[in-house]
Amino acid sequence: MNFPLKILSTSQIRQADFYTIKNESIKSIDLMERAALKCFEWIQSKYDLSYTFYIFCGSGNNGGDGLAIARMLALSKYKVYCYQIKLGNNFSNDFLVNKKRLEIKLNSIKQIKQFPEIKNKSKSIIIDSILGSGLNRNTSGFLKEIIFKINQEEVERVSIDIPSGLFSEDNSLNKMGGIIKSKHTLCFNSPKLSFFFPKNHQFVGEFHVLDIGLNRDFISSLNSQYYYLTRDFLSNTVKSRKKFDHKGSFGHLLIVSGSKGMMGSTILMSRAALSSGVGKLSILSPKCGEHILQTTVIEAILEQNNGKNYLTDTYNLKHDWLAIGPGIGTNLKTKNFLISLLKKVKTPIVLDADAINIISNENKLLSFIPENSILTPHPKEFERLVGKWKSDINKLSLLKNFSKKYKLICILKGANTSICFPNGNIYFNSTGNPGMASAGSGDVLTGIIGSLLAQGYSAEISSKLGVYVHGLAGDYAKEKFGEISMTSSNIQEFISLAFKKLSI
Repeated sequence: MNFPLKILSTSQIRQADFYTIKNESIKSIDLMERAALKCFEWIQSKYDLSYTFYIFCGSGNNGGDGLAIARMLALSKYKVYCYQIKLGNNFSNDFLVNKKRLEIKLNSIKQIKQFPEIKNKSKSIIIDSILGSGLNRNTSGFLKEIIFKINQEEVERVSIDIPSGLFSEDNSLNKMGGIIKSKHTLCFNSPKLSFFFPKNHQFVGEFHVLDIGLNRDFISSLNSQYYYLTRDFLSNTVKSRKKFDHKGSFGHLLIVSGSKGMMGSTILMSRAALSSGVGKLSILSPKCGEHILQTTVIEAILEQNNGKNYLTDTYNLKHDWLAIGPGIGTNLKTKNFLISLLKKVKTPIVLDADAINIISNENKLLSFIPENSILTPHPKEFERLVGKWKSDINKLSLLKNFSKKYKLICILKGANTSICFPNGNIYFNSTGNPGMASAGSGDVLTGIIGSLLAQGYSAEISSKLGVYVHGLAGDYAKEKFGEISMTSSNIQEFISLAFKKLSI
């Protein structure tokens, strides 16, 4: 796969289904069988025969998926109980076909009138295939009661395609009490946009994208502004080095960072840049950082600012590639220094932390930043730039508007970090973990991206690759130290392994 995974709307997925059925001589029931088989294979790889499955099905195609999964589990000697939740008098044709197929293998499919008793909960799994991605109204009545009782059970829950009750995109008007809370969600071909919103994690859990063989040419023709970064896509972007390359081949980055008591951010940023392959690194910092930088980042060239404890005055710019912001503080003289610097730069730069905080207090400074420069705010810093948002979908709208208006790349850090480009396209990251929510993690990211820019990667690729590598290094750090004990320095230590794995 040499392209990022598109995040498609419900209508686009439906179109892809119809196109595949029409143009690949496959019946809809056979496409459903294919989807169910992918789910079954995932379930079988995770749960052995000691587990009992309680499968709750609606009356549409999502319910049909559940019935097919139940049949496959039963054929493989799993203990299966299947319950039908009547949602009306209409049943999809594929649901009815799978109901007949299942009844041959199970004594009965029970229409649920009261919630069943679930025994041996440590070895029981609930499969949720009640409602699909086409839902556009809140759950209510008997169905909402069933969902509530499912959520009360102390068992693992696995949702098919989407947790029942969750809307695939905007949930700002959805009542959260009527949604299945899953540990795993098995989605078909494309994650749903709503999976990337923090408030929905309690429902989605960990999602797994299953390729059910929808026509790739048709999917590639569909327009989307949302993408999911994958390893396969990004591995093709890493540049290989040639025998006669030299340090000058890999760029010269200037890091502008630090103030009294905040030199740690400069060290993290610098080490990350070096670990990411930059040929030459210079550091501009106040005089207070001289000793610590000379002894901790020995590969770097130190350029002292006239300021003793913080950056001040002006700087005679000698470098094309800059990463600036971590630990500089928001002193008035530092602000004036930053303004002076921004007026001189002509190529895309990376701005983080206090550089963003200074700019957020005086938005006119945004006009001084070169096009395609990269800002890396965390949510609170982004809020200072654009104001408060009413919902997760509103936050994405603000992100798009900001990037378009100022022609900047904005990386909004967090779980599934989102990268927004001036054309409005947003890429969600697939790497990273909660252990990275630690002071200094953003400094490491800024160093990686700055290093890639200096090496000649485009601002777009530097953003995508930098975010992915940062998260992947964090995942390796988690494996060694665990989420609780890992530090930002640990993330930096694994950058080299992350690049190595992407280059294989």
